[in-house]
Amino acid sequence: MSIPTREIKLNINGQQVGPMTVPEELSMVDFLHEYADLTGSRFGCGQGLCRACTVIVDEPDGTSREMRTCITGAHYFNGRSIRTVEGHATKGEDGQLKLSAIQEAFLDHFSFQCSYCAPGFVNAATVLVERLQKEPVAKEEVKQVIEDSLNDHICRCTGYVRYYSAVHDVVMNTPGLVK
Repeated sequence: MSIPTREIKLNINGQQVGPMTVPEELSMVDFLHEYADLTGSRFGCGQGLCRACTVIVDEPDGTSREMRTCITGAHYFNGRSIRTVEGHATKGEDGQLKLSAIQEAFLDHFSFQCSYCAPGFVNAATVLVERLQKEPVAKEEVKQVIEDSLNDHICRCTGYVRYYSAVHDVVMNTPGLVK
C-alpha cells in the first residue's frame, strides 16, 4: 500500500518553496512544520476553532486574509503566497532583527503568557492593519473593528484584554488607519 502524493509549490514569507512531492492528505500546519521547517504556526485544537494555526494568504488583488492550517490541506495552498508568523520580523541593515509594529506592541503590553496563541493573534492583527491601510475606519468604530477581527481567536491564558489593547494602540498610533 502506498500513500498518494502530489507536487506542491508555493511562496512562503517571500521565498519560493518547492516544487516538492508530499502526501495528498497532508494538512498545511504539518507541511509547515515537517517540510518547510516553520514551527511558529501552532497545532492547537485540530478543529480550526482556536486559530493558533492561522497563516495569512496574500491574494493576487493585494488583499490578504487569515486561513486556518490545521483543517486545510497543504495542496489548497499550491501556487499561493502565504505569510507565517516567522515572516513578520525583518532584518535591518545592521543584521539585527526588527519586529513588526504588532509584534512590538504585543511585547510592550505583555500580551501573552504561554504564547501558544500568539501566532494567530499576530496574523489576525496584521490582516486588520493592512485592511485599515486601504479602508480607514472612523475613530468611534475602532474598538468594534478590533473585536470583530480578533474575536474568533482563543487564548487559554485569557490574555484578551492585553491583545486588544496592543492592537488598539497600533491602530490609533499608525497614521492613516483611522479617519
